[in-house]
Amino acid sequence: MQGKRVTQSWAWGMAAVGLLAASLAVHAAAPAPAVSASAVAKQGLVQVEGAWIRATVKGQSATGGFMDLTSSQALTLVGFETNVAKHAELHEMAMEGDVMRMRALDALPLPAGATVSLKPGAHHLMLTDLKRPLSEGETVSLTLLLKGADGQVRKQTVSVPVKAMHMAHPHSDHEQHAH
Repeated sequence: MQGKRVTQSWAWGMAAVGLLAASLAVHAAAPAPAVSASAVAKQGLVQVEGAWIRATVKGQSATGGFMDLTSSQALTLVGFETNVAKHAELHEMAMEGDVMRMRALDALPLPAGATVSLKPGAHHLMLTDLKRPLSEGETVSLTLLLKGADGQVRKQTVSVPVKAMHMAHPHSDHEQHAH
């Protein structure tokens, strides 16, 4: 498994370089898209709010997904499933010295009552080897894999809108970056 992870890290790294370059090519990005009714799932094990997947451009084979997760009980997010990509994984981006690195995570704790954010430049969903382009305005079915204290993995499916990365004026306040 470790060899597979090392081999895949190169592919993930290349996808991250493309996504990071696109994000850094602008001086400022607008805040995340507004939450639509279809982006909120309050039934199930976890409340999902503000969910969105970044639209792709021609030739792009990977993209990110973002959302806020609030669980009423202690759970662990152990993965994702979707039919639009060969791989849907939990990733994290973090600075290591002067280099931004992205790596796959096996799990992310969801403490009871706390909101855990998956957002650009931090923890996020990574969809790689996309089966087709994702266009703004469409909706993607995404299944969260949630492990309870009993060790059982339960599934919760949500409909997630695809949004384009909206650019703000290039001289906007730099504190509002959404990388």
